[in-house]
Amino acid sequence: MAAGAAKGGAWLLGPADPTTVLTPEHLSEEQRLIGRTAQEFVDKEVVPNIDRLEQKDWAFARQLLRRSGELGLLGVDAPEEFGGVGLDKTAALIVSRNLSGSASFSAAFGAQGNLVITPILLFGTPEQKARYLPRLIAGEMVGAYALSESGSGSDALGANARAVKLPDGGFSLNGEKMWITNGGFADVFVVFAKVDGEHFTAFIVERGFPGVSTGKEEHKMGLHGSSTTPLLLQDARVPAGNLLGEIGKGHKVAFNVLNFGRFKLGAMCVGGAALAVGDSARYAASRKQFGKTIASFGAIRHKLGEMSARTYAVESLLYRTAGLIDASIALGEGSGAVLAAMEEFAVEASIAKVAGSETLDFVLDENVQIHGGNGFVRDYPAERHYRDARVNRIFEGTNEINRLLIPGMLIRRSLKGDLPLIGAARNLQDEILSGQGSADDTVGSFKKVALMALGLAMQRYGEDIAEQQEVLIAIADILIATACAESAQLRAAAATGQAAAFHADATAIVTDGAAATIETMARRLLAAMAEGDTLRTHLAALRRLLKVMPTDTVIRRRRIADETVRRGSYIFQ
Repeated sequence: MAAGAAKGGAWLLGPADPTTVLTPEHLSEEQRLIGRTAQEFVDKEVVPNIDRLEQKDWAFARQLLRRSGELGLLGVDAPEEFGGVGLDKTAALIVSRNLSGSASFSAAFGAQGNLVITPILLFGTPEQKARYLPRLIAGEMVGAYALSESGSGSDALGANARAVKLPDGGFSLNGEKMWITNGGFADVFVVFAKVDGEHFTAFIVERGFPGVSTGKEEHKMGLHGSSTTPLLLQDARVPAGNLLGEIGKGHKVAFNVLNFGRFKLGAMCVGGAALAVGDSARYAASRKQFGKTIASFGAIRHKLGEMSARTYAVESLLYRTAGLIDASIALGEGSGAVLAAMEEFAVEASIAKVAGSETLDFVLDENVQIHGGNGFVRDYPAERHYRDARVNRIFEGTNEINRLLIPGMLIRRSLKGDLPLIGAARNLQDEILSGQGSADDTVGSFKKVALMALGLAMQRYGEDIAEQQEVLIAIADILIATACAESAQLRAAAATGQAAAFHADATAIVTDGAAATIETMARRLLAAMAEGDTLRTHLAALRRLLKVMPTDTVIRRRRIADETVRRGSYIFQ
Protein backbone atom coordinates (compact mmCIF):
# COMPACT_ATOMS: atom_id res chain seq x y z
CA MET A 1 0.00 0.00 0.00
CA ALA A 2 1.07 3.55 -0.64
CA ALA A 3 2.37 5.54 2.27
CA GLY A 4 -0.40 7.28 4.16
CA ALA A 5 -3.14 4.94 2.96
CA ALA A 6 -5.66 3.57 5.43
CA LYS A 7 -5.29 -0.08 6.41
CA GLY A 8 -8.06 -2.61 6.07
CA GLY A 9 -9.26 -3.69 9.51
CA ALA A 10 -7.64 -0.67 11.20
CA TRP A 11 -11.06 0.54 12.35
CA LEU A 12 -10.91 -2.21 14.97
CA LEU A 13 -7.91 -0.65 16.70
CA GLY A 14 -9.14 2.84 17.53
CA PRO A 15 -11.73 5.57 17.02
CA ALA A 16 -12.45 7.12 13.63
CA ASP A 17 -12.89 10.79 12.81
CA PRO A 18 -16.43 11.46 11.46
CA THR A 19 -15.12 14.33 9.32
CA THR A 20 -12.98 11.90 7.29
CA VAL A 21 -15.75 9.36 6.63
CA LEU A 22 -17.64 9.33 3.33
CA THR A 23 -21.44 9.26 3.69
CA PRO A 24 -24.26 9.36 1.11
CA GLU A 25 -25.02 12.90 2.25
CA HIS A 26 -21.60 14.15 1.09
CA LEU A 27 -21.39 12.96 -2.50
CA SER A 28 -20.15 15.06 -5.39
CA GLU A 29 -22.54 16.35 -8.02
CA GLU A 30 -20.88 14.06 -10.57
CA GLN A 31 -21.56 11.04 -8.36
CA ARG A 32 -25.16 12.10 -7.82
CA LEU A 33 -25.65 12.57 -11.55
CA ILE A 34 -24.49 9.06 -12.45
CA GLY A 35 -26.75 7.75 -9.68
CA ARG A 36 -29.76 9.55 -11.15
CA THR A 37 -28.88 8.23 -14.59
CA ALA A 38 -28.86 4.66 -13.28
CA GLN A 39 -32.11 5.14 -11.38
CA GLU A 40 -33.95 6.67 -14.33
CA PHE A 41 -32.71 3.90 -16.63
CA VAL A 42 -34.03 1.20 -14.33
CA ASP A 43 -37.33 2.95 -13.60
CA LYS A 44 -38.12 3.73 -17.24
CA GLU A 45 -36.51 0.94 -19.25
CA VAL A 46 -35.98 -2.10 -17.02
CA VAL A 47 -38.73 -2.38 -14.39
CA PRO A 48 -41.64 -1.84 -16.85
CA ASN A 49 -40.27 -4.73 -18.93
CA ILE A 50 -39.48 -7.29 -16.24
CA ASP A 51 -41.97 -9.74 -17.76
CA ARG A 52 -39.95 -9.79 -20.99
CA LEU A 53 -36.84 -10.75 -19.04
CA GLU A 54 -38.69 -13.43 -17.07
CA GLN A 55 -39.92 -14.90 -20.37
CA LYS A 56 -36.25 -15.48 -21.32
CA ASP A 57 -36.11 -12.75 -23.96
CA TRP A 58 -32.34 -12.74 -24.08
CA ALA A 59 -32.24 -10.44 -27.10
CA PHE A 60 -33.94 -7.85 -24.89
CA ALA A 61 -31.48 -8.56 -22.07
CA ARG A 62 -28.65 -7.84 -24.49
CA GLN A 63 -30.44 -4.67 -25.55
CA LEU A 64 -30.60 -3.50 -21.92
CA LEU A 65 -26.90 -4.22 -21.40
CA ARG A 66 -26.13 -2.30 -24.59
CA ARG A 67 -28.24 0.60 -23.32
CA SER A 68 -26.46 0.58 -19.96
CA GLY A 69 -23.20 0.75 -21.88
CA GLU A 70 -24.40 3.74 -23.87
CA LEU A 71 -25.29 5.51 -20.62
CA GLY A 72 -21.81 4.93 -19.21
CA LEU A 73 -23.00 2.59 -16.46
CA LEU A 74 -20.98 -0.49 -17.41
CA GLY A 75 -17.80 1.54 -17.58
CA VAL A 76 -18.51 3.98 -14.78
CA ASP A 77 -15.12 3.39 -13.12
CA ALA A 78 -13.22 2.17 -16.20
CA PRO A 79 -10.55 4.33 -17.87
CA GLU A 80 -11.70 6.65 -20.64
CA GLU A 81 -9.16 5.14 -23.04
CA PHE A 82 -11.35 2.01 -23.21
CA GLY A 83 -14.63 3.89 -23.46
CA GLY A 84 -15.25 4.17 -19.72
CA VAL A 85 -16.35 7.21 -17.76
CA GLY A 86 -13.30 7.20 -15.49
CA LEU A 87 -15.11 7.87 -12.22
CA ASP A 88 -14.22 6.36 -8.82
CA LYS A 89 -15.34 3.26 -6.93
CA THR A 90 -17.89 5.30 -5.01
CA ALA A 91 -19.62 6.11 -8.30
CA ALA A 92 -19.57 2.41 -9.18
CA LEU A 93 -21.14 1.67 -5.78
CA ILE A 94 -23.89 4.21 -6.45
CA VAL A 95 -24.67 2.68 -9.84
CA SER A 96 -24.95 -0.80 -8.32
CA ARG A 97 -27.20 0.51 -5.55
CA ASN A 98 -29.53 2.21 -8.00
CA LEU A 99 -29.84 -0.73 -10.40
CA SER A 100 -31.62 -2.87 -7.81
CA GLY A 101 -35.17 -2.42 -9.11
CA SER A 102 -34.79 -5.64 -11.09
CA ALA A 103 -32.63 -8.29 -9.46
CA SER A 104 -32.48 -10.28 -12.70
CA PHE A 105 -31.04 -7.39 -14.65
CA SER A 106 -28.76 -6.50 -11.73
CA ALA A 107 -27.33 -10.03 -11.91
CA ALA A 108 -26.64 -9.70 -15.65
CA PHE A 109 -25.12 -6.26 -15.16
CA GLY A 110 -23.00 -7.41 -12.21
CA ALA A 111 -21.61 -10.40 -14.11
CA GLN A 112 -20.59 -8.11 -16.96
CA GLY A 113 -19.31 -5.12 -15.02
CA ASN A 114 -17.87 -6.71 -11.89
CA LEU A 115 -16.75 -10.17 -12.94
CA VAL A 116 -15.61 -9.77 -16.55
CA ILE A 117 -14.61 -6.14 -17.15
CA THR A 118 -12.79 -5.93 -13.81
CA PRO A 119 -10.43 -8.93 -14.22
CA ILE A 120 -9.49 -7.91 -17.74
CA LEU A 121 -8.80 -4.38 -16.50
CA LEU A 122 -6.67 -5.62 -13.61
CA PHE A 123 -4.88 -8.57 -15.19
CA GLY A 124 -5.23 -8.31 -18.95
CA THR A 125 -2.40 -7.65 -21.36
CA PRO A 126 -2.51 -4.43 -23.43
CA GLU A 127 -3.69 -6.51 -26.38
CA GLN A 128 -6.47 -8.17 -24.35
CA LYS A 129 -7.65 -4.84 -23.00
CA ALA A 130 -7.73 -3.29 -26.46
CA ARG A 131 -9.57 -6.28 -27.92
CA TYR A 132 -12.23 -6.85 -25.29
CA LEU A 133 -12.75 -3.85 -23.02
CA PRO A 134 -14.21 -1.30 -25.45
CA ARG A 135 -16.88 -3.75 -26.61
CA LEU A 136 -17.66 -5.02 -23.11
CA ILE A 137 -17.89 -1.49 -21.69
CA ALA A 138 -20.15 -0.44 -24.58
CA GLY A 139 -22.36 -3.49 -24.02
CA GLU A 140 -21.74 -4.68 -27.59
CA MET A 141 -20.19 -7.86 -26.21
CA VAL A 142 -21.65 -9.76 -23.25
CA GLY A 143 -19.44 -11.45 -20.67
CA ALA A 144 -19.78 -14.18 -18.06
CA TYR A 145 -17.63 -15.51 -15.22
CA ALA A 146 -17.03 -19.26 -15.01
CA LEU A 147 -15.49 -20.32 -11.69
CA SER A 148 -17.94 -22.67 -9.94
CA GLU A 149 -18.32 -26.37 -10.65
CA SER A 150 -20.77 -28.94 -9.33
CA GLY A 151 -18.13 -30.24 -6.92
CA SER A 152 -16.28 -27.02 -6.18
CA GLY A 153 -18.51 -24.08 -5.35
CA SER A 154 -16.99 -22.38 -2.33
CA ASP A 155 -13.83 -24.50 -2.73
CA ALA A 156 -12.87 -22.77 -5.95
CA LEU A 157 -9.31 -24.09 -5.94
CA GLY A 158 -10.68 -27.63 -5.96
CA ALA A 159 -11.85 -27.21 -9.56
CA ASN A 160 -11.71 -30.24 -11.84
CA ALA A 161 -11.55 -28.32 -15.14
CA ARG A 162 -8.24 -29.06 -16.83
CA ALA A 163 -6.04 -27.19 -19.28
CA VAL A 164 -3.27 -28.78 -21.33
CA LYS A 165 -0.66 -26.70 -23.10
CA LEU A 166 -0.48 -27.37 -26.85
CA PRO A 167 2.58 -27.32 -29.09
CA ASP A 168 1.48 -24.03 -30.67
CA GLY A 169 1.46 -22.35 -27.23
CA GLY A 170 -2.31 -22.45 -26.88
CA PHE A 171 -4.37 -24.56 -24.51
CA SER A 172 -6.97 -27.30 -24.65
CA LEU A 173 -9.60 -26.99 -21.90
CA ASN A 174 -11.93 -29.71 -20.63
CA GLY A 175 -14.53 -29.48 -17.90
CA GLU A 176 -17.97 -28.25 -16.97
CA LYS A 177 -18.65 -24.99 -15.18
CA MET A 178 -21.96 -24.52 -13.37
CA TRP A 179 -24.43 -21.73 -12.56
CA ILE A 180 -22.99 -19.28 -15.07
CA THR A 181 -24.86 -15.96 -15.04
CA ASN A 182 -25.40 -14.71 -18.62
CA GLY A 183 -24.41 -18.21 -19.73
CA GLY A 184 -27.17 -18.55 -22.32
CA PHE A 185 -26.13 -15.54 -24.37
CA ALA A 186 -22.61 -14.47 -23.31
CA ASP A 187 -20.00 -13.96 -26.02
CA VAL A 188 -16.95 -14.30 -23.81
CA PHE A 189 -16.20 -16.09 -20.54
CA VAL A 190 -13.53 -15.64 -17.88
CA VAL A 191 -12.79 -19.32 -17.17
CA PHE A 192 -10.64 -20.99 -14.51
CA ALA A 193 -8.92 -24.32 -15.03
CA LYS A 194 -5.84 -26.16 -13.78
CA VAL A 195 -2.95 -26.33 -16.21
CA ASP A 196 -1.59 -29.89 -16.18
CA GLY A 197 -4.12 -30.63 -13.43
CA GLU A 198 -2.17 -28.55 -10.93
CA HIS A 199 -1.71 -24.86 -11.73
CA PHE A 200 -4.95 -22.89 -11.18
CA THR A 201 -5.15 -20.43 -14.07
CA ALA A 202 -7.53 -17.92 -15.68
CA PHE A 203 -8.39 -17.74 -19.39
CA ILE A 204 -10.49 -15.55 -21.66
CA VAL A 205 -12.66 -17.96 -23.65
CA GLU A 206 -14.89 -16.90 -26.52
CA ARG A 207 -18.11 -18.72 -27.35
CA GLY A 208 -16.90 -19.16 -30.92
CA PHE A 209 -13.79 -21.11 -29.96
CA PRO A 210 -13.94 -24.80 -31.00
CA GLY A 211 -15.22 -27.04 -28.20
CA VAL A 212 -17.10 -24.30 -26.30
CA SER A 213 -20.85 -24.60 -25.70
CA THR A 214 -23.47 -23.96 -23.04
CA GLY A 215 -26.14 -26.21 -21.57
CA LYS A 216 -29.82 -25.73 -20.84
CA GLU A 217 -31.19 -22.96 -18.66
CA GLU A 218 -31.41 -23.85 -14.97
CA HIS A 219 -34.87 -23.87 -13.38
CA LYS A 220 -34.23 -21.55 -10.46
CA MET A 221 -36.12 -20.45 -7.36
CA GLY A 222 -35.68 -16.81 -8.34
CA LEU A 223 -33.95 -14.57 -10.87
CA HIS A 224 -36.20 -15.94 -13.60
CA GLY A 225 -35.15 -13.08 -15.84
CA SER A 226 -31.45 -13.94 -15.59
CA SER A 227 -29.81 -16.57 -17.80
CA THR A 228 -28.07 -19.32 -15.80
CA THR A 229 -26.54 -22.28 -17.63
CA PRO A 230 -23.59 -24.68 -17.48
CA LEU A 231 -20.54 -23.93 -19.62
CA LEU A 232 -19.24 -27.02 -21.41
CA LEU A 233 -15.59 -27.28 -22.44
CA GLN A 234 -14.76 -30.26 -24.65
CA ASP A 235 -11.23 -30.01 -25.99
CA ALA A 236 -11.87 -26.29 -26.21
CA ARG A 237 -9.06 -24.58 -28.11
CA VAL A 238 -7.88 -21.38 -26.44
CA PRO A 239 -5.10 -19.31 -28.08
CA ALA A 240 -1.95 -18.49 -26.10
CA GLY A 241 -2.91 -14.82 -26.20
CA ASN A 242 -6.05 -15.56 -24.15
CA LEU A 243 -4.22 -16.62 -21.00
CA LEU A 244 -5.38 -14.10 -18.37
CA GLY A 245 -2.58 -13.28 -15.95
CA GLU A 246 0.03 -15.94 -15.29
CA ILE A 247 -0.13 -19.72 -15.22
CA GLY A 248 -0.69 -20.81 -11.62
CA LYS A 249 -1.84 -17.32 -10.55
CA GLY A 250 -5.53 -17.79 -11.21
CA HIS A 251 -6.31 -17.47 -7.51
CA LYS A 252 -5.21 -13.83 -7.61
CA VAL A 253 -7.63 -13.17 -10.44
CA ALA A 254 -10.49 -15.11 -8.86
CA PHE A 255 -10.26 -13.85 -5.29
CA ASN A 256 -9.54 -10.20 -6.04
CA VAL A 257 -12.40 -10.05 -8.49
CA LEU A 258 -14.65 -11.64 -5.88
CA ASN A 259 -13.61 -8.99 -3.36
CA PHE A 260 -14.91 -6.31 -5.69
CA GLY A 261 -17.99 -8.38 -6.52
CA ARG A 262 -18.82 -8.82 -2.83
CA PHE A 263 -18.58 -5.10 -2.22
CA LYS A 264 -20.82 -4.31 -5.20
CA LEU A 265 -23.28 -7.05 -4.24
CA GLY A 266 -23.66 -5.41 -0.84
CA ALA A 267 -24.56 -2.19 -2.66
CA MET A 268 -27.19 -3.90 -4.78
CA CYS A 269 -28.67 -5.44 -1.65
CA VAL A 270 -28.88 -2.07 0.10
CA GLY A 271 -30.60 -0.59 -2.94
CA GLY A 272 -33.12 -3.41 -2.92
CA ALA A 273 -33.75 -2.99 0.80
CA ALA A 274 -34.35 0.75 0.42
CA LEU A 275 -36.87 0.13 -2.37
CA ALA A 276 -38.68 -2.47 -0.26
CA VAL A 277 -38.91 -0.08 2.70
CA GLY A 278 -40.72 2.41 0.47
CA ASP A 279 -42.94 -0.32 -0.99
CA SER A 280 -43.90 -1.47 2.51
CA ALA A 281 -44.63 2.06 3.67
CA ARG A 282 -46.87 2.87 0.73
CA TYR A 283 -48.78 -0.38 1.10
CA ALA A 284 -49.19 0.10 4.85
CA ALA A 285 -50.54 3.60 4.26
CA SER A 286 -53.19 2.32 1.83
CA ARG A 287 -54.21 -0.95 3.47
CA LYS A 288 -56.99 -0.70 6.06
CA GLN A 289 -57.87 -3.18 8.79
CA PHE A 290 -60.27 -2.66 11.70
CA GLY A 291 -61.16 0.75 10.28
CA LYS A 292 -57.58 2.11 10.29
CA THR A 293 -54.58 2.00 7.99
CA ILE A 294 -52.14 -0.66 9.12
CA ALA A 295 -49.42 2.01 9.09
CA SER A 296 -50.90 3.28 12.36
CA PHE A 297 -50.41 -0.09 14.12
CA GLY A 298 -47.48 -0.37 16.50
CA ALA A 299 -46.45 -3.76 15.12
CA ILE A 300 -46.17 -2.34 11.60
CA ARG A 301 -44.38 0.79 12.79
CA HIS A 302 -41.88 -1.47 14.58
CA LYS A 303 -41.20 -3.31 11.33
CA LEU A 304 -40.80 -0.18 9.23
CA GLY A 305 -38.47 1.40 11.78
CA GLU A 306 -36.31 -1.70 12.09
CA MET A 307 -36.16 -2.24 8.32
CA SER A 308 -35.02 1.34 7.81
CA ALA A 309 -32.43 1.30 10.59
CA ARG A 310 -30.79 -1.92 9.45
CA THR A 311 -30.65 -0.66 5.87
CA TYR A 312 -29.14 2.61 7.12
CA ALA A 313 -26.35 0.78 8.96
CA VAL A 314 -25.19 -1.33 6.02
CA GLU A 315 -25.50 1.62 3.65
CA SER A 316 -23.28 3.63 6.02
CA LEU A 317 -20.72 0.82 6.05
CA LEU A 318 -20.66 0.63 2.25
CA TYR A 319 -20.09 4.32 1.63
CA ARG A 320 -17.49 4.49 4.39
CA THR A 321 -15.61 1.60 2.77
CA ALA A 322 -15.93 3.12 -0.70
CA GLY A 323 -14.32 6.28 0.62
CA LEU A 324 -11.41 4.29 2.07
CA ILE A 325 -10.92 2.37 -1.18
CA ASP A 326 -10.92 5.53 -3.28
CA ALA A 327 -8.51 7.25 -0.90
CA SER A 328 -6.17 4.28 -1.16
CA ILE A 329 -6.36 4.18 -4.97
CA ALA A 330 -5.66 7.92 -5.16
CA LEU A 331 -2.26 7.35 -3.50
CA GLY A 332 -1.19 4.84 -6.12
CA GLU A 333 -1.23 4.62 -9.88
CA GLY A 334 -3.11 2.54 -12.44
CA SER A 335 -4.55 -0.95 -12.10
CA GLY A 336 -1.93 -1.88 -9.51
CA ALA A 337 -3.38 0.66 -7.10
CA VAL A 338 -6.90 -0.69 -7.66
CA LEU A 339 -5.74 -4.26 -7.08
CA ALA A 340 -3.86 -3.29 -3.90
CA ALA A 341 -6.91 -1.45 -2.55
CA MET A 342 -9.25 -4.37 -3.18
CA GLU A 343 -6.82 -6.72 -1.45
CA GLU A 344 -6.42 -4.31 1.45
CA PHE A 345 -10.15 -3.99 2.07
CA ALA A 346 -11.08 -7.63 1.48
CA VAL A 347 -12.36 -7.95 5.08
CA GLU A 348 -14.66 -4.98 4.63
CA ALA A 349 -15.90 -6.39 1.29
CA SER A 350 -16.87 -9.66 2.99
CA ILE A 351 -18.60 -7.78 5.80
CA ALA A 352 -20.54 -5.74 3.24
CA LYS A 353 -21.60 -8.88 1.40
CA VAL A 354 -22.80 -10.74 4.49
CA ALA A 355 -24.47 -7.76 6.15
CA GLY A 356 -26.02 -6.55 2.90
CA SER A 357 -27.49 -9.88 1.83
CA GLU A 358 -28.86 -10.72 5.27
CA THR A 359 -30.30 -7.25 5.79
CA LEU A 360 -32.02 -7.49 2.42
CA ASP A 361 -33.47 -10.89 3.32
CA PHE A 362 -34.78 -9.49 6.61
CA VAL A 363 -36.32 -6.46 4.93
CA LEU A 364 -37.95 -8.46 2.14
CA ASP A 365 -39.34 -11.00 4.58
CA GLU A 366 -40.94 -8.15 6.54
CA ASN A 367 -42.16 -6.65 3.26
CA VAL A 368 -44.05 -9.86 2.50
CA GLN A 369 -45.41 -9.89 6.06
CA ILE A 370 -46.66 -6.31 5.82
CA HIS A 371 -48.38 -7.17 2.53
CA GLY A 372 -50.02 -10.19 4.18
CA GLY A 373 -51.72 -12.51 1.71
CA ASN A 374 -50.98 -10.12 -1.13
CA GLY A 375 -47.27 -10.54 -0.45
CA PHE A 376 -47.55 -14.25 -1.19
CA VAL A 377 -48.96 -13.93 -4.71
CA ARG A 378 -47.36 -12.75 -7.92
CA ASP A 379 -49.80 -9.86 -8.34
CA TYR A 380 -47.50 -7.82 -6.09
CA PRO A 381 -43.72 -7.33 -6.49
CA ALA A 382 -43.07 -8.40 -2.88
CA GLU A 383 -43.22 -12.07 -3.88
CA ARG A 384 -40.71 -11.69 -6.72
CA HIS A 385 -38.30 -9.63 -4.63
CA TYR A 386 -38.41 -12.27 -1.88
CA ARG A 387 -37.53 -15.13 -4.26
CA ASP A 388 -34.91 -13.20 -6.16
CA ALA A 389 -32.98 -12.20 -3.03
CA ARG A 390 -32.34 -15.66 -1.63
CA VAL A 391 -29.38 -16.37 -3.89
CA ASN A 392 -27.42 -13.37 -2.57
CA ARG A 393 -26.35 -15.38 0.47
CA ILE A 394 -24.84 -17.92 -1.97
CA PHE A 395 -23.41 -15.58 -4.63
CA GLU A 396 -19.76 -14.45 -4.43
CA GLY A 397 -18.87 -17.07 -1.81
CA THR A 398 -21.52 -18.25 0.64
CA ASN A 399 -22.11 -16.20 3.76
CA GLU A 400 -20.66 -19.05 5.78
CA ILE A 401 -17.41 -18.92 3.80
CA ASN A 402 -17.28 -15.14 4.11
CA ARG A 403 -17.82 -15.38 7.87
CA LEU A 404 -14.81 -17.65 8.09
CA LEU A 405 -12.78 -15.30 5.90
CA ILE A 406 -13.45 -12.19 7.99
CA PRO A 407 -11.59 -13.21 11.19
CA GLY A 408 -9.28 -15.50 9.22
CA MET A 409 -7.92 -12.66 7.11
CA LEU A 410 -7.51 -10.43 10.16
CA ILE A 411 -5.55 -13.13 11.99
CA ARG A 412 -3.29 -13.78 9.00
CA ARG A 413 -2.56 -10.07 8.64
CA SER A 414 -1.76 -9.85 12.31
CA LEU A 415 0.62 -12.82 12.14
CA LYS A 416 2.35 -11.23 9.14
CA GLY A 417 2.77 -7.97 11.03
CA ASP A 418 0.50 -5.98 8.67
CA LEU A 419 -2.01 -5.21 11.42
CA PRO A 420 -1.09 -5.02 15.13
CA LEU A 421 -4.04 -7.04 16.38
CA ILE A 422 -1.97 -9.40 18.51
CA GLY A 423 -0.34 -6.52 20.39
CA ALA A 424 -3.70 -4.81 20.88
CA ALA A 425 -5.23 -8.04 22.19
CA ARG A 426 -2.32 -8.53 24.63
CA ASN A 427 -2.62 -4.95 25.87
CA LEU A 428 -6.32 -5.49 26.44
CA GLN A 429 -5.63 -8.71 28.32
CA ASP A 430 -3.22 -6.83 30.59
CA GLU A 431 -5.88 -4.18 31.22
CA ILE A 432 -8.43 -6.83 32.13
CA LEU A 433 -6.02 -8.65 34.48
CA SER A 434 -5.29 -5.35 36.22
CA GLY A 435 -9.00 -4.84 36.86
CA GLN A 436 -9.41 -2.23 34.13
CA GLY A 437 -10.52 -2.89 30.58
CA SER A 438 -13.68 -0.81 30.41
CA ALA A 439 -14.39 1.35 27.36
CA ASP A 440 -15.28 5.04 27.28
CA ASP A 441 -17.97 4.65 24.62
CA THR A 442 -20.34 1.98 23.35
CA VAL A 443 -18.66 1.24 20.02
CA GLY A 444 -15.30 1.28 21.82
CA SER A 445 -16.61 -1.47 24.07
CA PHE A 446 -17.71 -3.46 21.03
CA LYS A 447 -14.18 -3.25 19.62
CA LYS A 448 -12.65 -4.41 22.88
CA VAL A 449 -14.95 -7.42 22.97
CA ALA A 450 -13.90 -8.22 19.39
CA LEU A 451 -10.20 -7.95 20.34
CA MET A 452 -10.79 -10.07 23.43
CA ALA A 453 -12.49 -12.75 21.32
CA LEU A 454 -9.75 -12.74 18.67
CA GLY A 455 -6.96 -12.80 21.25
CA LEU A 456 -8.43 -15.63 23.30
CA ALA A 457 -9.18 -17.69 20.18
CA MET A 458 -5.63 -17.33 18.86
CA GLN A 459 -4.24 -18.15 22.29
CA ARG A 460 -6.53 -21.14 22.76
CA TYR A 461 -6.25 -22.76 19.33
CA GLY A 462 -3.04 -21.45 17.78
CA GLU A 463 -2.46 -22.75 14.26
CA ASP A 464 -5.56 -24.98 14.54
CA ILE A 465 -7.92 -22.03 14.73
CA ALA A 466 -9.00 -22.51 11.11
CA GLU A 467 -10.67 -25.77 12.17
CA GLN A 468 -12.81 -24.02 14.80
CA GLN A 469 -15.49 -22.78 12.44
CA GLU A 470 -18.16 -22.19 15.07
CA VAL A 471 -15.79 -19.94 17.01
CA LEU A 472 -14.72 -18.06 13.89
CA ILE A 473 -18.34 -17.51 12.86
CA ALA A 474 -19.18 -16.10 16.29
CA ILE A 475 -16.19 -13.74 16.06
CA ALA A 476 -17.31 -12.71 12.56
CA ASP A 477 -20.76 -11.79 13.87
CA ILE A 478 -19.16 -9.61 16.54
CA LEU A 479 -17.01 -7.91 13.92
CA ILE A 480 -19.93 -7.38 11.52
CA ALA A 481 -22.13 -5.90 14.24
CA THR A 482 -19.29 -3.63 15.38
CA ALA A 483 -18.48 -2.39 11.87
CA CYS A 484 -22.12 -1.62 11.08
CA ALA A 485 -22.77 0.11 14.41
CA GLU A 486 -19.68 2.30 14.15
CA SER A 487 -20.41 3.20 10.53
CA ALA A 488 -23.93 4.27 11.47
CA GLN A 489 -22.60 6.27 14.41
CA LEU A 490 -20.04 8.08 12.25
CA ARG A 491 -22.65 8.91 9.63
CA ALA A 492 -25.08 10.21 12.23
CA ALA A 493 -22.34 12.36 13.77
CA ALA A 494 -21.86 14.08 10.41
CA ALA A 495 -25.59 14.58 9.75
CA THR A 496 -26.99 18.10 9.88
CA GLY A 497 -30.35 19.86 9.78
CA GLN A 498 -33.73 18.37 10.56
CA ALA A 499 -32.70 14.95 9.25
CA ALA A 500 -30.04 14.61 11.96
CA ALA A 501 -32.65 13.45 14.49
CA PHE A 502 -33.65 10.52 12.25
CA HIS A 503 -29.99 9.60 11.77
CA ALA A 504 -29.59 9.56 15.55
CA ASP A 505 -32.69 7.40 15.94
CA ALA A 506 -31.46 4.86 13.37
CA THR A 507 -28.03 4.70 15.00
CA ALA A 508 -29.53 4.12 18.44
CA ILE A 509 -31.64 1.24 17.09
CA VAL A 510 -28.66 -0.32 15.33
CA THR A 511 -26.37 0.07 18.33
CA ASP A 512 -28.92 -1.49 20.67
CA GLY A 513 -29.28 -4.49 18.37
CA ALA A 514 -25.52 -4.78 17.93
CA ALA A 515 -25.00 -4.87 21.70
CA ALA A 516 -27.41 -7.79 22.01
CA THR A 517 -25.75 -9.68 19.14
CA ILE A 518 -22.25 -9.07 20.46
CA GLU A 519 -23.10 -10.19 23.98
CA THR A 520 -24.81 -13.37 22.73
CA MET A 521 -21.96 -14.28 20.37
CA ALA A 522 -19.28 -13.48 22.96
CA ARG A 523 -20.91 -15.65 25.61
CA ARG A 524 -21.29 -18.47 23.10
CA LEU A 525 -17.66 -18.50 22.03
CA LEU A 526 -16.32 -18.04 25.57
CA ALA A 527 -18.29 -21.11 26.64
CA ALA A 528 -16.81 -23.00 23.69
CA MET A 529 -13.24 -22.08 24.68
CA ALA A 530 -13.27 -22.39 28.49
CA GLU A 531 -15.10 -23.84 31.48
CA GLY A 532 -15.21 -23.61 35.27
CA ASP A 533 -13.26 -20.80 36.94
CA THR A 534 -11.60 -19.80 33.66
CA LEU A 535 -14.97 -19.32 32.01
CA ARG A 536 -16.26 -17.32 34.98
CA THR A 537 -13.19 -15.08 34.76
CA HIS A 538 -13.76 -14.49 31.04
CA LEU A 539 -17.46 -13.73 31.61
CA ALA A 540 -16.59 -11.24 34.34
CA ALA A 541 -14.23 -9.50 31.92
CA LEU A 542 -16.98 -9.43 29.30
CA ARG A 543 -19.34 -7.76 31.77
CA ARG A 544 -16.74 -5.09 32.51
CA LEU A 545 -16.16 -4.41 28.85
CA LEU A 546 -19.75 -4.47 27.63
CA LYS A 547 -21.59 -1.98 29.82
CA VAL A 548 -24.30 -0.78 27.46
CA MET A 549 -27.38 0.99 28.77
CA PRO A 550 -30.57 0.08 26.89
CA THR A 551 -32.32 2.84 24.99
CA ASP A 552 -35.97 3.37 24.13
CA THR A 553 -35.98 1.98 20.62
CA VAL A 554 -39.78 1.85 20.49
CA ILE A 555 -40.22 5.60 20.19
CA ARG A 556 -37.28 5.81 17.78
CA ARG A 557 -38.74 3.19 15.46
CA ARG A 558 -42.09 4.98 15.56
CA ARG A 559 -40.54 8.29 14.54
CA ILE A 560 -38.68 6.73 11.61
CA ALA A 561 -41.74 4.72 10.57
CA ASP A 562 -44.06 7.73 10.64
CA GLU A 563 -41.67 9.78 8.51
CA THR A 564 -41.23 6.85 6.10
CA VAL A 565 -45.00 6.56 5.67
CA ARG A 566 -45.34 10.33 5.25
CA ARG A 567 -42.76 10.34 2.46
CA GLY A 568 -43.70 6.97 1.02
CA SER A 569 -40.03 6.07 0.67
CA TYR A 570 -36.83 5.19 2.50
CA ILE A 571 -35.95 8.45 4.24
CA PHE A 572 -32.15 8.24 4.22
CA GLN A 573 -31.60 9.09 0.54
